[in-house]
Amino acid sequence: MPSKPTNPRTQKSLGINKLPATLTPNPRTPAGQGELFIDKQLEINGIGMGVLSDGTAFLTGRGLAGLCGIDSSRVSELAQSWNSQAPNPLARAVKKILADKGIFVATPYVEIRQAGEFFHAYSDVVCLAVLEYHAFDKPTDDAKKNFRLLAGKALHDFIYTQVGYDPQNHVPEVWRQFHDRVSLVYNSVPNGYFSIFKEISDMIVHLGQQGLMIDSNFVPDISVGIGWGKHWTGGKSDAKYGARINYEHNYPDYFPQAMSNPQKPWCYPDAALGEFRRWFRETYVGEGKFENYLNSKVRDRALPASFAQIALSAYKDPKGIGRN
Repeated sequence: MPSKPTNPRTQKSLGINKLPATLTPNPRTPAGQGELFIDKQLEINGIGMGVLSDGTAFLTGRGLAGLCGIDSSRVSELAQSWNSQAPNPLARAVKKILADKGIFVATPYVEIRQAGEFFHAYSDVVCLAVLEYHAFDKPTDDAKKNFRLLAGKALHDFIYTQVGYDPQNHVPEVWRQFHDRVSLVYNSVPNGYFSIFKEISDMIVHLGQQGLMIDSNFVPDISVGIGWGKHWTGGKSDAKYGARINYEHNYPDYFPQAMSNPQKPWCYPDAALGEFRRWFRETYVGEGKFENYLNSKVRDRALPASFAQIALSAYKDPKGIGRN
């Protein structure tokens, strides 16, 4: 192989010579699982790439331009011209390349909401069509070199490898930390009792379906547990439902809360489950305690304001949590 060139658009600088064996794509996200979000993403020498939550491999607009050896304005022109009555030569040619393969897309990119802003992800199949155009119809040296290396499924597989995405053994990043917490507390609550974490897991799932990242900064079961504990003692609930007891609960070792593992939170008699759900729906969510929790995290810079806004909006959905 030649020595590594300085041009970041060449195939050597992208590491394309490290292509793996063919991978199997991830199944599509089932209907009703929320909006698409970026599962994995990184940038290599200015080439932005990643994988969406449905397994679609993508490049950013600048990444696609770099792959083809063209200015990023050409990719913007492609997007703007795509649905015009007289599309420009690039858009017209790329649509024909796709149509010849039985592929029809409304736009050349998928629009993704990320941190309150919109992001354009160009799928690998669209990227290959653009690359093919610049390899043969209006050739550039970079496009010709990269098309030889990335035709077929090679671009898809390359992106999977670079971002570390294994579709056979993959938990999306948006779910990983919640998944790791669940795995550590599974069956840890004694029979006849319920835990706060397990009871509000549907809330965490609901927010995850909105594309909200769940991490060590967002641990609402602590807030819910404190509020419910005050309600419990204030109402002398031991006498009504039986005594609450402690159980062992551990955080994943990469959570800062793990420094005090094992935790000893309360679990409560099953007889009080109906009262807890009423309190959670009417008091914790309905009277603004959840909103106060989110706002406190925003003030502490532990969560972005956009997270709080989307979370609260999700709870206003009549099909959302707290309205069952």
